[in-house]
Order: sequence, then C-alpha cells, then structure tokens
Amino acid sequence: MSESCNSRHFSWLMKSCFPNPNHKSLIITPQHLHPAVSLTLSSLPDDLLLECLSRVPSSSLPSLSLVCRRWFYLLLSPSFLLLRRQLHLLHPSVFAFSATESGVFAATLSFSSPEHGPTWELSLCLPMNTPSHHSIPRLVSIGPRVYIIGRNSMLRYNAWTQHVIAKSPMLFPRKKFASAVVFNKIYVAGGGGSKATSAVEEYDPETDTWRVVAHSQRRRYGCIGAAVDGIFYVIGGLKIGGACGNGGGGVEAHVYASSMDLYDVEARVWLRSRAVPGGGCVVAACAVAGYIYALASHAVELSFWRFDARRKYDGSGGGEGFGEWCRMKSPPMPTQIRLDGTVRFCCVGVGDKVILVQVVGCIDDLLRRSGRSQRGLKEGLVLVYDSVGGEWSRAADLPEVIRRAACVSVEC
Repeated sequence: MSESCNSRHFSWLMKSCFPNPNHKSLIITPQHLHPAVSLTLSSLPDDLLLECLSRVPSSSLPSLSLVCRRWFYLLLSPSFLLLRRQLHLLHPSVFAFSATESGVFAATLSFSSPEHGPTWELSLCLPMNTPSHHSIPRLVSIGPRVYIIGRNSMLRYNAWTQHVIAKSPMLFPRKKFASAVVFNKIYVAGGGGSKATSAVEEYDPETDTWRVVAHSQRRRYGCIGAAVDGIFYVIGGLKIGGACGNGGGGVEAHVYASSMDLYDVEARVWLRSRAVPGGGCVVAACAVAGYIYALASHAVELSFWRFDARRKYDGSGGGEGFGEWCRMKSPPMPTQIRLDGTVRFCCVGVGDKVILVQVVGCIDDLLRRSGRSQRGLKEGLVLVYDSVGGEWSRAADLPEVIRRAACVSVEC
C-alpha cells in the first residue's frame, strides 16, 4: 500500500515538474501586441529627472532652464542644489555687485582652478539706472541665488541662469543694516532710515514674504551680519538715537562699534553680547568654517581677530557656550594707518578662505594725505587669508567697472 501511494506521489511530482508539451493549456497562440510606449526624459518622475539634471555641466544650466517650466522650477529646488553639492559640482566664488549711474555691473571671482589662480569674470552688465541701489546694498546668497537687498527694493540674481527677478522688499526701509542666511531664510537687523530700526525681519524665499520675528537689544547703524550654527550675529556699527559727542554717548557708541549681538534663530532669544578684544571698531567681518573673522581698526593700526562660534555643550545638559577670541595675522597693509570714512572693506568667507575686498576708497590716498609716498594699494584691492595655513596673499583687483561694491560668497 505504501509503495502504491509513493508511486502515485512520484507520478504526480513528475507531471508537475515536466508537463506534457502537447497539452492545450500550454499552447501559446499569437496575439496582437500593444505598440511600444515611447519614453522621453520628461516622462521621468521628478526624483529621477533631478538625478539626470544634476550631472549636467554648469555651462549648460542656462539652456536647461529654458526647456520648459517644469525644468526651470526643478533647477530652483533645494533638492537640485543638494545633489550638486553631493556630487562636488558646486564651487564657491566671490560675487561682487555694483550699481552706478551708468548701470548695474557684477563680477565673479572663482577659486575652482588653483593652477591658474583666481580671476574675475564679468557676469552681469545691465545699462539701466537703479536709484534704489545707489547706496551700497546688502548681499546674501542661498546656493547660486544672490539676493540684492536695497533700502526699498530687492532683486534675486541666479548665477546659473543669469536671470534677475524683482522680489518683495523689506517691511521697513533701511540702509547700512546687518544681513545673513540662517536655515535657508534671510534675516536683517539694524540700519537707519526707518522708525522701526529695532525690528529683526525674516524673509522666506519659498513664499517671498517678510515678517518681524524679534526686536534688537541695540539699535545699530552700519552693522555687519554673519551666521554660524543657527546664530545670527549683528556686528559693529554705531548707536542710533544717542548723542555721540555729548557726555557718555560717545563711549556707548564705541561699545557698539567693538561688540556683536547674538540672536538664536530657533529659540527666538538674544544671547549674551561679545566684545572684540582691544576695543577696536569692527570695519569688516564674515563667517568661515564655524568661526567669525573680524577686521578691527584701532587708533593707528588694523588688527585681525577670530571668534570660535561653534556651540559647546557642557555635557550635563545645563547649558551651552562658545569659544574665545584669538588674534590672527594682520593683513599686509602699511603700518600706522587709520581708516576713515573714505575707505571701506568687505569681508567674505569662501570655503576655508577669508576674502578681504576694498570696496570704497584708496589706501594710497590715505598715505598721501599723511605725507607718505608708498604706492600700490589702489581702489579694488583684494586680499586672501588662508585659515588653514594662516597666511595672506593678494588676488586680482576688482574690475574697474566694479566700484562701491557689495560682495558675497555664492555656490555656482
């Protein structure tokens, strides 16, 4: 009985594994096939299309933005920027903007070719009059997009597509204010020209809207903005509303010029202010690799300082703090020189480098007025500080058409 049962089981197994090829259920009859569906690049979903577009050379990006509306917005998306950064296709550069009576000019200083050295390339030239930007605007960047913030207007320039678009202006017109980008949003504080100069405004690029998020502890005019680890730094400047020459007003104004306020964007609170050692007036500052670098002007000298802005937690959950100030090697400029209002600098962080750009005035003129004959430091001087090696070098001067410039670091 068992043998018979095993035989039946074995027979069933053989038929299951090796069916009869003549059985009608296995005969395949020809049927009409559906025509092949043509696949194009545009038929891909957004994530796959982004993977393809992110590998295109930067020189072809302006053409890609003109293909269709969908591609145009994909090139503006944060995902596209993130993919380009992961593929090491983003190269930080210095973007300089200048608005004069004859038109709007912009140039880019690229550091992507170390063997040839950094050189300036004129990237924008618009023959039009822009009165709202005749006072030096403030520049901030998010990836390849540069926001040119004037007193009553704001422009957005795309370094990839070279498009210029008008965006919503600040709620309160102001000039000589601090600005920085924190968590892909723009923050401004300080400045003059409005009764509400204590307001800290936040701009959301996604919705093109401004809103007031806080009020400054100190009302600063001519201040500088920087950002590290979610902290918005409002650096230097003069006191607004005080009598600078009467009694203690001048002393208080000097305290403003040699200090910085810290605003925690996420917690929406002001932290303890920090003062620059030596009491020098901050004339330029920027953020580089977790540090704040500041150029200070003393009575007869320039000093260069670094503040450790990286947050340090005590481990017990009781609080957090920051590092200390450290004096760095001063820029290679004549000794015993005092800056006045005729000479101004702009400080930009590019990678691990600090770029110091003389945007207004001429040091040679300062020396000439003091009876010194040293030459070679004309308007448009550009100095580069290597934060790793600790040394200064000189780069190509600003193009002659770029005067009274505003500068920012841009990824393109």
